[in-house]
Amino acid sequence: MTIRVAVAGATGKLGSVAVRLIEAADDLELVAALDSRSPLDAMLGADVLVDMTLPHVSPGIVAYAVDHGLNVLVGTSGWSADRILDLERRVAGHEGAGAVVIPNFSIGSALGTAFATVAARFFDSIEIVETHGPGKVDSPSGTAVRTAELIAAARLQRGPVDAPHTDQRARGQQVGSVPIHSLRMRGVAAQQQVIFGGAGETLTIRHDTIGQDAYEVGILLALRAAATTTGVVVGLDKLVDLGISVPDGEPPRPTVREV
Repeated sequence: MTIRVAVAGATGKLGSVAVRLIEAADDLELVAALDSRSPLDAMLGADVLVDMTLPHVSPGIVAYAVDHGLNVLVGTSGWSADRILDLERRVAGHEGAGAVVIPNFSIGSALGTAFATVAARFFDSIEIVETHGPGKVDSPSGTAVRTAELIAAARLQRGPVDAPHTDQRARGQQVGSVPIHSLRMRGVAAQQQVIFGGAGETLTIRHDTIGQDAYEVGILLALRAAATTTGVVVGLDKLVDLGISVPDGEPPRPTVREV
Protein backbone atom coordinates (compact mmCIF):
# COMPACT_ATOMS: atom_id res chain seq x y z
CA MET A 1 0.00 0.00 0.00
CA THR A 2 1.28 3.45 -0.92
CA ILE A 3 1.16 6.08 1.82
CA ARG A 4 0.13 9.51 0.52
CA VAL A 5 2.10 12.21 2.33
CA ALA A 6 1.91 15.99 2.67
CA VAL A 7 4.88 17.85 4.14
CA ALA A 8 4.42 21.19 5.91
CA GLY A 9 7.66 23.13 6.14
CA ALA A 10 8.89 21.42 2.99
CA THR A 11 11.48 24.10 2.20
CA GLY A 12 13.14 24.01 5.63
CA LYS A 13 16.23 21.98 6.54
CA LEU A 14 14.40 19.00 7.99
CA GLY A 15 11.38 19.34 5.71
CA SER A 16 13.55 19.19 2.59
CA VAL A 17 15.15 16.00 3.89
CA ALA A 18 11.69 14.49 4.38
CA VAL A 19 10.63 15.49 0.86
CA ARG A 20 13.73 13.88 -0.65
CA LEU A 21 13.22 10.66 1.28
CA ILE A 22 9.52 10.45 0.37
CA GLU A 23 10.22 10.98 -3.33
CA ALA A 24 12.85 8.22 -3.28
CA ALA A 25 10.72 5.63 -1.44
CA ASP A 26 8.61 3.12 -3.38
CA ASP A 27 5.88 2.94 -0.73
CA LEU A 28 5.48 6.72 -0.23
CA GLU A 29 3.93 9.36 -2.48
CA LEU A 30 4.39 13.10 -2.00
CA VAL A 31 1.02 14.75 -2.71
CA ALA A 32 1.76 18.22 -1.31
CA ALA A 33 4.81 20.23 -0.24
CA LEU A 34 3.61 23.19 1.82
CA ASP A 35 5.59 26.32 2.59
CA SER A 36 4.62 29.38 4.61
CA ARG A 37 2.43 30.71 1.77
CA SER A 38 0.53 27.49 1.10
CA PRO A 39 -3.14 27.17 2.12
CA LEU A 40 -3.70 24.47 4.71
CA ASP A 41 -6.25 22.72 2.51
CA ALA A 42 -3.39 21.79 0.17
CA MET A 43 -2.70 18.87 2.51
CA LEU A 44 -6.16 17.36 2.00
CA GLY A 45 -6.06 14.07 0.15
CA ALA A 46 -2.97 12.88 2.00
CA ASP A 47 -2.97 10.02 4.48
CA VAL A 48 -0.28 11.56 6.68
CA LEU A 49 0.85 15.11 7.32
CA VAL A 50 4.52 15.54 8.19
CA ASP A 51 4.91 18.74 10.22
CA MET A 52 8.42 20.24 9.99
CA THR A 53 7.50 23.88 10.57
CA LEU A 54 8.10 26.35 13.41
CA PRO A 55 7.00 26.08 17.05
CA HIS A 56 4.54 28.98 16.90
CA VAL A 57 2.67 27.70 13.82
CA SER A 58 2.95 23.95 14.35
CA PRO A 59 -0.03 23.49 16.73
CA GLY A 60 -2.47 25.11 14.32
CA ILE A 61 -1.25 23.07 11.36
CA VAL A 62 -1.38 19.83 13.35
CA ALA A 63 -4.86 20.62 14.68
CA TYR A 64 -6.13 21.29 11.14
CA ALA A 65 -4.72 17.97 9.93
CA VAL A 66 -6.24 15.94 12.79
CA ASP A 67 -9.61 17.65 12.40
CA HIS A 68 -9.62 16.79 8.69
CA GLY A 69 -8.85 13.10 9.09
CA LEU A 70 -5.10 13.00 8.51
CA ASN A 71 -2.70 11.16 10.75
CA VAL A 72 0.26 13.29 11.75
CA LEU A 73 4.00 13.01 12.20
CA VAL A 74 5.29 15.98 14.22
CA GLY A 75 8.98 16.75 13.81
CA THR A 76 8.77 20.39 14.85
CA SER A 77 10.55 21.31 18.07
CA GLY A 78 8.77 22.91 21.02
CA TRP A 79 6.23 20.16 21.76
CA SER A 80 6.43 20.05 25.55
CA ALA A 81 4.31 17.79 27.78
CA ASP A 82 1.58 20.44 28.08
CA ARG A 83 1.30 20.81 24.31
CA ILE A 84 1.26 17.04 23.84
CA LEU A 85 -1.57 16.78 26.37
CA ASP A 86 -3.65 19.14 24.21
CA LEU A 87 -2.87 16.98 21.17
CA GLU A 88 -3.95 13.84 23.02
CA ARG A 89 -7.30 15.45 23.80
CA ARG A 90 -7.81 16.47 20.17
CA VAL A 91 -6.83 13.07 18.78
CA ALA A 92 -9.13 11.34 21.28
CA GLY A 93 -12.02 13.30 19.81
CA HIS A 94 -11.55 11.71 16.38
CA GLU A 95 -12.08 7.96 16.16
CA GLY A 96 -9.09 6.16 14.66
CA ALA A 97 -6.91 9.29 14.59
CA GLY A 98 -3.22 9.04 15.35
CA ALA A 99 -0.17 11.23 15.82
CA VAL A 100 3.52 10.49 16.28
CA VAL A 101 5.65 13.19 17.94
CA ILE A 102 9.42 12.85 17.53
CA PRO A 103 11.61 15.40 19.37
CA ASN A 104 14.68 14.05 17.55
CA PHE A 105 14.85 11.61 14.63
CA SER A 106 18.39 10.48 15.40
CA ILE A 107 18.88 6.96 16.78
CA GLY A 108 21.95 8.19 18.67
CA SER A 109 19.92 10.94 20.32
CA ALA A 110 17.23 8.44 21.33
CA LEU A 111 19.91 6.24 22.88
CA GLY A 112 21.46 9.21 24.69
CA THR A 113 18.10 10.11 26.22
CA ALA A 114 17.49 6.47 27.20
CA PHE A 115 20.92 6.26 28.85
CA ALA A 116 20.15 9.47 30.75
CA THR A 117 16.92 8.04 32.16
CA VAL A 118 18.83 5.03 33.45
CA ALA A 119 21.47 7.22 35.13
CA ALA A 120 18.86 9.60 36.56
CA ARG A 121 18.03 7.21 39.41
CA PHE A 122 21.59 7.28 40.73
CA PHE A 123 22.46 11.00 40.84
CA ASP A 124 20.81 14.02 42.44
CA SER A 125 22.77 16.68 40.54
CA ILE A 126 21.64 16.63 36.90
CA GLU A 127 21.85 19.42 34.34
CA ILE A 128 21.45 19.55 30.56
CA VAL A 129 23.48 21.69 28.14
CA GLU A 130 22.14 21.78 24.59
CA THR A 131 23.79 23.61 21.70
CA HIS A 132 22.41 24.43 18.26
CA GLY A 133 23.20 26.82 15.45
CA PRO A 134 22.10 30.45 15.63
CA GLY A 135 19.09 29.83 13.39
CA LYS A 136 17.23 27.65 15.88
CA VAL A 137 14.42 29.84 17.17
CA ASP A 138 13.24 27.86 20.20
CA SER A 139 14.94 27.12 23.48
CA PRO A 140 15.17 24.80 25.26
CA SER A 141 15.22 22.36 22.37
CA GLY A 142 12.48 19.77 22.11
CA THR A 143 15.05 17.04 22.67
CA ALA A 144 16.26 18.65 25.90
CA VAL A 145 12.70 19.13 27.16
CA ARG A 146 11.84 15.51 26.39
CA THR A 147 15.03 14.31 28.09
CA ALA A 148 14.25 16.34 31.22
CA GLU A 149 10.66 15.07 31.31
CA LEU A 150 11.81 11.45 31.10
CA ILE A 151 14.44 12.06 33.79
CA ALA A 152 11.65 13.41 36.01
CA ALA A 153 9.55 10.32 35.27
CA ALA A 154 12.45 8.04 36.17
CA ARG A 155 12.87 9.90 39.48
CA LEU A 156 9.27 9.88 40.66
CA GLN A 157 10.15 7.83 43.74
CA ARG A 158 13.49 9.55 44.41
CA GLY A 159 12.19 13.07 43.93
CA PRO A 160 13.38 16.25 42.18
CA VAL A 161 17.03 16.83 41.38
CA ASP A 162 19.13 19.21 43.47
CA ALA A 163 18.63 22.60 41.82
CA PRO A 164 18.29 25.15 44.66
CA HIS A 165 18.88 28.28 42.63
CA THR A 166 15.52 29.89 41.91
CA ASP A 167 17.09 33.35 42.37
CA GLN A 168 19.95 32.69 39.92
CA ARG A 169 18.66 33.20 36.38
CA ALA A 170 22.01 32.23 34.85
CA ARG A 171 21.67 28.71 36.25
CA GLY A 172 19.27 27.58 33.56
CA GLN A 173 15.61 27.04 32.83
CA GLN A 174 14.02 24.19 34.77
CA VAL A 175 11.92 21.43 33.22
CA GLY A 176 10.77 18.81 35.71
CA SER A 177 13.32 20.29 38.17
CA VAL A 178 16.21 19.67 35.71
CA PRO A 179 18.11 22.86 34.73
CA ILE A 180 18.59 23.25 30.96
CA HIS A 181 21.17 25.60 29.44
CA SER A 182 20.71 26.55 25.78
CA LEU A 183 23.56 27.76 23.58
CA ARG A 184 22.96 29.15 20.09
CA MET A 185 26.19 29.63 18.17
CA ARG A 186 27.89 29.27 14.82
CA GLY A 187 29.84 26.14 13.98
CA VAL A 188 27.47 23.67 15.66
CA ALA A 189 24.77 21.51 14.11
CA ALA A 190 23.31 20.00 17.30
CA GLN A 191 24.75 18.75 20.56
CA GLN A 192 23.29 17.69 23.87
CA GLN A 193 25.11 16.90 27.11
CA VAL A 194 23.41 15.51 30.19
CA ILE A 195 25.77 15.97 33.12
CA PHE A 196 25.36 13.98 36.34
CA GLY A 197 27.18 14.78 39.57
CA GLY A 198 27.71 12.57 42.60
CA ALA A 199 30.12 12.16 45.48
CA GLY A 200 33.60 12.30 43.98
CA GLU A 201 32.50 11.75 40.37
CA THR A 202 30.67 13.11 37.35
CA LEU A 203 29.13 11.37 34.36
CA THR A 204 28.46 13.05 31.01
CA ILE A 205 26.22 11.56 28.32
CA ARG A 206 26.82 13.49 25.11
CA HIS A 207 25.38 13.25 21.63
CA ASP A 208 26.59 15.22 18.59
CA THR A 209 24.76 15.57 15.30
CA ILE A 210 27.20 16.36 12.51
CA GLY A 211 24.97 15.90 9.45
CA GLN A 212 21.33 15.82 8.38
CA ASP A 213 21.70 12.20 7.27
CA ALA A 214 21.57 11.26 10.97
CA TYR A 215 17.81 11.81 10.78
CA GLU A 216 16.99 9.76 7.67
CA VAL A 217 16.34 6.34 9.22
CA GLY A 218 14.24 7.88 11.99
CA ILE A 219 12.14 9.99 9.61
CA LEU A 220 11.21 7.03 7.43
CA LEU A 221 10.54 4.79 10.41
CA ALA A 222 8.32 7.38 12.11
CA LEU A 223 6.48 8.28 8.90
CA ARG A 224 5.55 4.69 8.17
CA ALA A 225 4.48 4.21 11.78
CA ALA A 226 2.37 7.37 11.73
CA ALA A 227 0.22 5.99 8.90
CA THR A 228 -1.18 3.22 11.15
CA THR A 229 -0.87 4.75 14.62
CA THR A 230 -3.96 5.23 16.78
CA GLY A 231 -3.66 7.71 19.62
CA VAL A 232 -0.49 9.68 20.37
CA VAL A 233 3.00 8.17 20.42
CA VAL A 234 5.93 10.28 21.65
CA GLY A 235 9.58 9.58 21.02
CA LEU A 236 11.60 7.43 18.66
CA ASP A 237 12.26 5.08 21.57
CA LYS A 238 8.59 4.01 21.36
CA LEU A 239 9.14 2.83 17.77
CA VAL A 240 12.58 1.20 18.11
CA ASP A 241 13.63 -1.51 20.55
CA LEU A 242 16.68 0.19 22.06
CA GLY A 243 17.19 -2.65 24.51
CA ILE A 244 16.94 -0.12 27.35
CA SER A 245 14.01 0.41 29.69
CA VAL A 246 12.65 3.93 29.20
CA PRO A 247 9.86 5.04 31.59
CA ASP A 248 6.47 4.19 30.11
CA GLY A 249 4.59 6.83 32.07
CA GLU A 250 4.98 10.55 31.67
CA PRO A 251 5.92 12.75 34.62
CA PRO A 252 3.23 14.91 36.19
CA ARG A 253 2.90 17.44 33.34
CA PRO A 254 5.83 19.72 34.28
CA THR A 255 5.77 23.32 33.22
CA VAL A 256 8.83 25.03 31.83
CA ARG A 257 9.79 27.80 34.22
CA GLU A 258 12.54 30.35 34.07
CA VAL A 259 14.82 30.67 37.06
